[in-house]
Amino acid sequence: MITIIDYEMGNLRSVEKAFEKLGYAARVSSNPKDLLTTDKIVLPGVGAFRDCINNLRAGGFVQPLLQHVDSGKPLLGICVGMQMLFDESEEFGRHLGLGLVPGRVMRFPAGMKEGAERLKVPHMGWNNLHIRRPAPFLKGTADGSFVYFVHSYFCSADNPADVAATCRYGDVEFCAAVWRDNLMATQFHPEKSQAVGLNIFDQFGKM
Repeated sequence: MITIIDYEMGNLRSVEKAFEKLGYAARVSSNPKDLLTTDKIVLPGVGAFRDCINNLRAGGFVQPLLQHVDSGKPLLGICVGMQMLFDESEEFGRHLGLGLVPGRVMRFPAGMKEGAERLKVPHMGWNNLHIRRPAPFLKGTADGSFVYFVHSYFCSADNPADVAATCRYGDVEFCAAVWRDNLMATQFHPEKSQAVGLNIFDQFGKM
């Protein structure tokens, strides 16, 4: 069973439908106790880091989520769900994350350009991945594959070995995916990334 955490801050139904399309048993749950018995967890996230982490804590999800990770079971974070795995974010002040991946979440700098074109923040739309490590959930994802991003803040990992894939936006090459043992996450949205995203979900489901 794949459990998608419902803490009122995620693109839940589209993630659930993607796993169901691939033939996996998936459920959206707002009950923290479900995290103690599930095989895999998906931590989605849409909106501000501060609101997401506060809702996650208020819902009682943090301890069972950490127990799940400690037990060696797979966890997949998506977008702000990836950002919350890091130590802290500077969005709307300094806010502590889950501390599972050393590093911090920072805003794209103002005034970035691509040639003569001024780039907008948030970084929104299709951009290509640069695979840095052969992470199991990225098996079958070709270097240069296009995936869908929507974010104004990006993750900066302290340990390069945690970075599974990067993406470039303007002058910033940021962490687009992380992997450490049973912990994995994407800054982009697999559920919006068509065949590439479905393959990522499939590889996660096979674990």
